[in-house]
Amino acid sequence: MSLAKRLDRIDEPQTIKMAKLSRELKAQGINVVDLSLGEPDFATPEHIQYAAVIAMKDGYTKYPPVAGFPELRQAVVDKFKRDNDLDYAIENVMVCTGAKQCIANVMMCLLDDGDEVVIPSPYWVTYGDLVKVCGGNVVEVKATLEQDFKINAAQLAAAITPKTKAFIFSSPCNPTGSVYTMQELESLCEVFKKYPEIIVISDEIYEYINFEGKHASIAHVPSMQARTVVINGLSKAYAMTGWRLGYMAGPVHLIKACETMQSQFTSGPNSITQRAAIVALNGTLEPAMQMVEAFKERRNFLVKALNAIPGVKANNPPGAFYVFPDVSSFFGKKNGDITINNSLELCMYLLHTANVSCVTGDAFGDGNCIRISYATSMENLVEAMKRIEKALMALQ
Repeated sequence: MSLAKRLDRIDEPQTIKMAKLSRELKAQGINVVDLSLGEPDFATPEHIQYAAVIAMKDGYTKYPPVAGFPELRQAVVDKFKRDNDLDYAIENVMVCTGAKQCIANVMMCLLDDGDEVVIPSPYWVTYGDLVKVCGGNVVEVKATLEQDFKINAAQLAAAITPKTKAFIFSSPCNPTGSVYTMQELESLCEVFKKYPEIIVISDEIYEYINFEGKHASIAHVPSMQARTVVINGLSKAYAMTGWRLGYMAGPVHLIKACETMQSQFTSGPNSITQRAAIVALNGTLEPAMQMVEAFKERRNFLVKALNAIPGVKANNPPGAFYVFPDVSSFFGKKNGDITINNSLELCMYLLHTANVSCVTGDAFGDGNCIRISYATSMENLVEAMKRIEKALMALQ
């Protein structure tokens, strides 16, 4: 059986690969500390769970509208006004089966073969593969640890060509935890002013997991809202990863195109999840803020512990729940018959020697680093750091 050539353009995400390997080792009875997935270890708040039960009892078990229930789309509109001071109509928003499908819809509706998408690197693993499967080309713009993994206006301007169709980034960022300030976003927008045809895709799924202050959306910069697609969802702030609900806001013609595209793939997202999402978006953020406090405590511990290991360099990320340390000083070192040549080999070494699962930085565009998720308990993080330090210090 021959398979479509488009499969050659993509691969299974390294985040999912490492999580799969961790599960396989755990099934063998090995005590693995999994720091690979970006999944909050908190339960979905009870009032949201209860809303799902009520939805089932009230008969919300039929096909929902493709773009989402009107009440949910209105809740999204209200959220953008309340939390971001952004004015949208219901026609500007739709919901999808996770933020990933939102991005996929946009890419499929925007890109033709040969179109370019500028992506600051490091970036979330799925961005590049979605561009490629839609026939586009990725243009990476490298940002270093010394830049706190954020690009500047000069770098952006140098990356734009006549083929540039879109720009996609996340803030707070997966995998680095970096957060763009409004001043930094305004600087990038000075470049975009010269190229009004470029669409900006702003992934704001980690909006509330911000330790520095109020979230800044690029759509709030004057003139940018009309050409920006804001992506968000419930997975991170509401600990609803398995519920699969993302939402987006953008120009009406693009949202309608995405609705058409989605109608041929999945139709509307799960009806019961949608009803629970209404309660989540209209309800209190107190459970989310409690999670943020726990994440901040974990971040502080993890950054300090990493920087205490000779050869590891980690910045202090102000958002999300990841640290992206530079581990390149260990490349070329050995432990017995094992030689570490790159970040993937280092991750495999940590998995099999220390029984700690991390993700190679190559997957995110920076082979000098690894991604460590602290969306797990402090107890797990303390144990993981003991194991990581021991394994790294054994490399000579």
